[in-house]
Amino acid sequence: MANSPSARKRAKQAEKRNSHNASLRSMVRTYIKNVIKAIDAKDLEKAQDAYKKAVPVIDRMADKGILHKNKAARHKSRLNERVKQLAQAAA
Repeated sequence: MANSPSARKRAKQAEKRNSHNASLRSMVRTYIKNVIKAIDAKDLEKAQDAYKKAVPVIDRMADKGILHKNKAARHKSRLNERVKQLAQAAA
């Protein structure tokens, strides 16, 4: 356990940051799941809309360091690929 006052404060700050970052990670996962649900339901318009909403959120979390930039790019790429496949299947 933290013994000095500064170590106690740092532990408290780390705990607060950890919980905040966890909620942001959860939010990103929710946006990603919304896109996947729309794709699975074969709803092209809903999938495209969900993807457009998810991309800025994913980028923002990558900028903040919540997600690694390559992981963010991978998520965006794979989601976009699936949305395009759905669009081709609908056409």
